[in-house]
Amino acid sequence: MESIEGQFPYPWHQHCKILHLVRHGQALHNVEGDKNPEALLSPNLFDAQLTPLGLKQVAKLRNEVHASGLFNRIELVVTSPLSRAMETASGCFGREGENAVSSSTPKITAVELCRDRLGVRPSDMRRKMSDCRSRFPWIDFSMASVDVEDDNLWNPELRESEEELAKRVTKLLNWVWKRPEKEIVIVSHGLVLQHILINLLANSDFNPTLTPALCKRFDNCELRSVVILDTSKIGRERWAWLCSDDKAKDVLKQCGHHSIDVATYIYLKSSLVA
Repeated sequence: MESIEGQFPYPWHQHCKILHLVRHGQALHNVEGDKNPEALLSPNLFDAQLTPLGLKQVAKLRNEVHASGLFNRIELVVTSPLSRAMETASGCFGREGENAVSSSTPKITAVELCRDRLGVRPSDMRRKMSDCRSRFPWIDFSMASVDVEDDNLWNPELRESEEELAKRVTKLLNWVWKRPEKEIVIVSHGLVLQHILINLLANSDFNPTLTPALCKRFDNCELRSVVILDTSKIGRERWAWLCSDDKAKDVLKQCGHHSIDVATYIYLKSSLVA
């Protein structure tokens, strides 16, 4: 029987990404905000950190990503530079027992574009960059504009609009798509992760009746995986061949991605990058 490469002689891997979207573990502002939304304006919640329950959630997810084999496939971890996200990224994908990385762990890099909605709420304000580097020396802060000491993006008087957040997420996806890594974790915040999925689905042939289920609010420390194929780079005949998830899985498995059965497949109609 002819191999998949023979049936489908196309460098599909050049236009494919596997993204694993992770919301941070429970943080103090989640607890206080559930009790009283007005509490989110308290300066005591500045850059809210994980609660004891949040740390347990991180440990549980770490065990799951190791047991599934996912840990060994991750090439890059992108995290928000807020403490709750960096604690989650380090706890799940750092070296066990040291909250650090080694040659056997994926690189973790902080990116301003995937931080929580900006402004007004102290829980969403970033610490000074020197503090971040001191607390998380194993995280790379050199990429994607994380080079400003003070948080000049956070405005105490003005909350970032949904439209502005959506534009920021588009920039994040463009940046991720240009990266050489093919299997990437994004550790971020619930609203940001929802906007990532909304952006991808709006640019795809995804069944709109399934959108609400995929884009529902993330639980703390929840992981959702998506396989993104840029079909705008594939000829019509080839796209007709690769129009089912089963065939897409066969192609991906030929390249060594074996544990992707639980992922959602998104077929882009136009490229994320012009």
